[in-house]
Amino acid sequence: MSLKFAPNITMMFQEIATLEGRYAAVKAAGFKYVELAFPYKESAQKLKAAKENSGLEQVLMNAYPGDLQAGDLGLAALPNRVEEFRSSLETSIEYANALQCKRMHVMAGKIPKGSTAGDKDQMMKTYIENITYAANRLSKEGVLALIEPVNNRISAPDYFLYHPHQGLDIVKKINHPNLKLQFDLFHVQIMDGNLTKNIKDFLPYVGHIQLAQVPDRGEPDHQGEINYPYVFDVLQKEGYSGYIGLEYIPRGNTVDGLKWLKNLGYLKE
Repeated sequence: MSLKFAPNITMMFQEIATLEGRYAAVKAAGFKYVELAFPYKESAQKLKAAKENSGLEQVLMNAYPGDLQAGDLGLAALPNRVEEFRSSLETSIEYANALQCKRMHVMAGKIPKGSTAGDKDQMMKTYIENITYAANRLSKEGVLALIEPVNNRISAPDYFLYHPHQGLDIVKKINHPNLKLQFDLFHVQIMDGNLTKNIKDFLPYVGHIQLAQVPDRGEPDHQGEINYPYVFDVLQKEGYSGYIGLEYIPRGNTVDGLKWLKNLGYLKE
C-alpha cells in the first residue's frame, strides 16, 4: 500500500504568488492530490478552473476562519459569533463544492484574553453545538467535518482546541458519523509525543493526517524530533489508506525541498 501525499498550497509553493498558479506547480512536481488552508481571498470559480486544469484531487480545505489579519483563527468556539460561524459555513461549502473537496477542517478559534473558567465552559458548550451543526450540515453536501487540535506552545497561543486527547474526547462525545479528527503529527509531537501509541489509538477516529518536522515546521527530513520513515512504516502497518497533507514551511525552494520525499521513494523524479 502506497501512502498518498498532498501538498498544502497555502504554506508550500509560495514562490508562486497566487493559489491558482500553485495548482499547476503541484502537478508539475509529480503529485496527484492537493490541500489548502485558506482559499477565501481568491475567487472560487478561478480556483475551480485552476484545480480542474491541473487534474489534481482536492482532498482538504479549511472552513472560513474569520479575519486572520485581526487575529481570528476560527469561529466555532466563540459564543458571540455563532450566527457568523453558521452563515460563513455556507461560503465554505460553496468553495468545497466548487473544488469537489470532501473534507473540511472546522477551526475552533482562540480563547479571548482575560477569559474566566465560566467563559471557557461556555466556549466548550458553543463549540460542541457548532461542531455538531457543522457535521450535520456538511453531511448533506457529502463533506466530512474535521476538527484539529493545534498546539498552543509554539504555533497558536490561546487556541481553544490545543491537545490531541482533548480533540479525541470531543469526537467521541459528539459521536457523529460525519465527524473525525485531523491528526497533525507536528502538533501531536509538541503537545503529547508518544507517536507510535497515539497513531494506533487515534487512527479509528482520524479522517486526515498532516505533517511537518519539529520544531521548525520545515520538511520532514531527519533534522528534527520526528523520524518520519519510521512513522510512515507505522501508518502502513496500521493500514492507513487516507491522505497525508504536507503542511510545512519549506526551508528554501519548495521543489528543491522535496528531495526527502523522492529519497523515500514516494515521489518520482
